[in-house]
Amino acid sequence: MNNLNLKGNLFGAITASIIAFPQALAFGVASGLGASAGLWGAIILSIITGLFGCNIPIVSGPTGPSSIIIATIILSLNNDLKSVLFVLLFASILQIIISLTSIPKFIKYVPYPVISGFLTGIGLIIIILQISPLLGGKIYASTTEAIKNYPIILTNIDLNSAIIGIITLFILFFMPKIITKFLPSQLIALIIMTIAVALLNIDVEKISSVSFALPQFQMPNFSLNLISSTLTLALTLAFISSSESLLTGIIVDSLTKTRHDSKKLILAQGVGNIFCALTGSMNGAAATMRSVAAIKNGSTTKLTQLFSALILIMVLLKFNNFISQIPICVLSAILIKIGYDILDLKVIKVLKHAPKDDLFVLLAVLFLTVFYNLVSALGIGIVLASLLYAKRLADNTNIKNKIQDYTKDEIKIEKESHYKIRILHIDGQFFFGSISQIVSHFDELLETKFVILTYSSNSLLDMSAIFALEDIIVRLKAQKIKLYFVLENDDVYNQVKSMDEVVNYIDKECIFKDENEAIKLAKDNLK
Repeated sequence: MNNLNLKGNLFGAITASIIAFPQALAFGVASGLGASAGLWGAIILSIITGLFGCNIPIVSGPTGPSSIIIATIILSLNNDLKSVLFVLLFASILQIIISLTSIPKFIKYVPYPVISGFLTGIGLIIIILQISPLLGGKIYASTTEAIKNYPIILTNIDLNSAIIGIITLFILFFMPKIITKFLPSQLIALIIMTIAVALLNIDVEKISSVSFALPQFQMPNFSLNLISSTLTLALTLAFISSSESLLTGIIVDSLTKTRHDSKKLILAQGVGNIFCALTGSMNGAAATMRSVAAIKNGSTTKLTQLFSALILIMVLLKFNNFISQIPICVLSAILIKIGYDILDLKVIKVLKHAPKDDLFVLLAVLFLTVFYNLVSALGIGIVLASLLYAKRLADNTNIKNKIQDYTKDEIKIEKESHYKIRILHIDGQFFFGSISQIVSHFDELLETKFVILTYSSNSLLDMSAIFALEDIIVRLKAQKIKLYFVLENDDVYNQVKSMDEVVNYIDKECIFKDENEAIKLAKDNLK
């Protein structure tokens, strides 16, 4: 019974459900499938992945990226629901196929600028599309259409909706942290503003369409022509759902000190999404925010997902009348805050340090995501990053990407210090493809007091490397290990020296050009 940790999983599930409830409603509205589809998607996906997924506390449900991709699918199929459900089913089957291959292991190699540009683009899309309903206008299907109609939107503002929406935004952005430790600002804003609108009898558009009845089986359209014409859309949804789930899995592993089966994780997500598609519910993925919140409140196993689903069902049955009174402008405000949270703002602090190639890829993916389409954005971004990386390799043909074997002198130093001093070399470019290998190496430094990390390449650190360096420093600091960073190239040395806001856990005195100086200081400090 103790192994089940019923109390911890229950408290974690309650927290996850509190976060999932307003998000599922909002994502359902944003996707075009409706609030009911979002809520039932969270319930169904949590049940299936809770039964068949990895035994770690990963909470699943609708997410921001999946809601935007589904909205794109609905737009491209002219609101033909049966055809839309087919694409959702198709994507779920592709996700299962992905789980049977080695693709889950390779998704982590997608370059950081591509991921950053795509996620920031998703965040901007959510914000751009939700400004109109926030002000009492209609919901537009695309960003270009919404922007084109902004003059009309701004001259026909519904004052009631605008006031309610702006007050909701104020609550979401400025709620004191002492309160949000116990209840998320999204739920607080949802409850307060819905009750206020009801008590004051304010005339604004409401959801009014949530059903507490169990979702019914729906037969999707099926044709060979539909398969060929929607393959890229289905692949995009499958890829994004899988990527989100794998990213969440990595974060959960780091918090729980476990190692999940990535193939099993994606398989369970695919099966869960099949049930969602066949019931007209919204597809989703493993959700990072909900999973982290659950873990911080005691969750340790997949029981959390089952408890979370049961809690959401009880909320739907008990508070159906309340849900139907939620104003659309309140949900729009919640979505705008979610869109803001999705924006990869931390990348701003490294832009001046990152290579121009990275910046070009990031902006290209961002622009294509917002103003063209998601499929092209991902595809072109990956191709661009690969071509630019190939150019880097061509310019550095003698470089190998591995952690070098020790020299005799280094072995001697390590033995004499009883391995309290460790010397590591990164021989070759410190780039996105080598990050996972290099960073994982820093989980194995038991009993070490000082690490001397020598980077001998003349290639500047790209965005992935900058954030990986930050991750390495944080990991070593958590183990109470002092890092001395040796940079033999002048340009790289100056680049790292100037990154005060990025490398904020390492003293500038711990950055060297000569490895011997770092070794001498480590020996002196060890004594």
